[in-house]
Amino acid sequence: MVQAWYMDEADDDPRRPHRAEPDRPVGLEQLRRLGVYYWKLDADKYENDPELEKIRKERNYSWMDIITICKDKLPNYEEKIKIFYEEHLHLDDEIRYILEGSGYFDVRDKEDKWIRIFMEKGDMITLPAGIYHRFTLDEKNYVKAMRLFVGEPVWTAYNRPADHFEARGQYVKFLAQSA
Repeated sequence: MVQAWYMDEADDDPRRPHRAEPDRPVGLEQLRRLGVYYWKLDADKYENDPELEKIRKERNYSWMDIITICKDKLPNYEEKIKIFYEEHLHLDDEIRYILEGSGYFDVRDKEDKWIRIFMEKGDMITLPAGIYHRFTLDEKNYVKAMRLFVGEPVWTAYNRPADHFEARGQYVKFLAQSA
């Protein structure tokens, strides 16, 4: 089961858990109200998993690739890690399925506070278009993830502020309706 919590305000190493004191856990229902969806799958059988295929078909995730994020495998590793951790949004959903390793997705709640979502092997998440978020590895410094898209991939990230995009406006409207 996914673990999520409100973050502390510390600005030291982002790879640390950064749990608020006292601990403020966040459940799946609260994530759903933000438009964040989660599945637990068997990452050992991702190549022939009927459950993954069902999700891909239902949600039209037609394109996929696999990325390994670690110093030895990702060109321009240090630069990429900094880019991933910049607060940004996308005009399309961001779908990630962790095949090995672990890391954190941070998302903003309705009050603009950070929620940290710990992702490990078997976790699959969908972040809606227009949500401000960021990603970082944890202290193990390794993750292998499947990236999924509806149609052709669009890699463009728009750093905050990006409130002028239609995707952001639609997301803010969604938040108001899910209150």
